[in-house]
Amino acid sequence: MMADSVDKLRAGVRDVSDFPKKGIVFKDITPILSDHALFRASIDLFLDQCRGKNIDKIVGIDARGFLFGSTVAYELGVGFVPIRKRGKLPYKTEIAKYSLEYGEAEMEMHVDAMMPGERIVLVDDLLATGGTSAAATALIRKVGGQLLEAQFLIELEFLHGRKQLEPTPVVSFLKY
Repeated sequence: MMADSVDKLRAGVRDVSDFPKKGIVFKDITPILSDHALFRASIDLFLDQCRGKNIDKIVGIDARGFLFGSTVAYELGVGFVPIRKRGKLPYKTEIAKYSLEYGEAEMEMHVDAMMPGERIVLVDDLLATGGTSAAATALIRKVGGQLLEAQFLIELEFLHGRKQLEPTPVVSFLKY
């Protein structure tokens, strides 16, 4: 069943050439999001991966990680924690910097988003270079969360992003 779901989801990913800039082939997941059966299949993959882990909270990265992460958290009956670009959260935050192709950016999370020792799973749509996800894992650890795993719908393996997340276990469902 999982192989069938992965095949259907792979067929639902649209390649968009030269977005957001020339030479990049963007993996567009909006066809998955707009198709009820495909969206459900994607959420079911995350849920199956989460079962039996005794998770306290799901963390999602701005913005598409919110779509998958909050839905997974709802289905599991656990809390959801958003990690956002700096300046978007209203309360006291912890901040982590990460590198971009041309400079640096910052992600933030509320200081009270999780308690020390809480069991956390990070959920996002895409693992590329790993910079954003590495910043998210740093934030989780900074406030004392126990990061069990990082899960991604898509992984661009040729960019070696999972190396940025070591020693965190990484799971991805669609690999390119």
